[in-house]
Amino acid sequence: MNGLDEQLRELLPRMRRFALSLTRDAPSADDLVQSSLEKALTSWGGKRPEGDLRAWLFAILYRQFLDAHRRSRRYSRMLELFTRSKEDDFEPSVERTVVARSTLDAFQRLNTEQRALLLWVSVEGLSYNDCAEILGVPVGTVMSRLSRARQALRLLSDGEINTTMLGIVK
Repeated sequence: MNGLDEQLRELLPRMRRFALSLTRDAPSADDLVQSSLEKALTSWGGKRPEGDLRAWLFAILYRQFLDAHRRSRRYSRMLELFTRSKEDDFEPSVERTVVARSTLDAFQRLNTEQRALLLWVSVEGLSYNDCAEILGVPVGTVMSRLSRARQALRLLSDGEINTTMLGIVK
């Protein structure tokens, strides 16, 4: 179990970062991570031994979020993504700050599944196969949804579309 403890400790920051992107609220994200870990530990016997622990935990976390979201139908406030730490010695240019904020605003206008896919692949480095397993869909579906998410982010960043064009395609 010691090896499992080590793996879980390494995955906690990633799970929290992902939970923050979904809930948009630090305390809610912490609650989501905790409930996901509780669910994972209680259903440990159902985990396939050859399966990727990270993908399995992300799947549980994502499903826990969707379940909670369906019950509450409320989103929490967005976590401030641009915080300046005392160690930062540089001041970003106004242009870079405006572009970054615009991109983050566009990212937040994507639907939950599009944000999740972009984070899993681009930030967490999950494979298309892992994402397909998490969502319970074929790999080709993940690839097409990811392509649409990237396109929507580009168009939103350029101000070319509004959020009503971002409906979930099942």
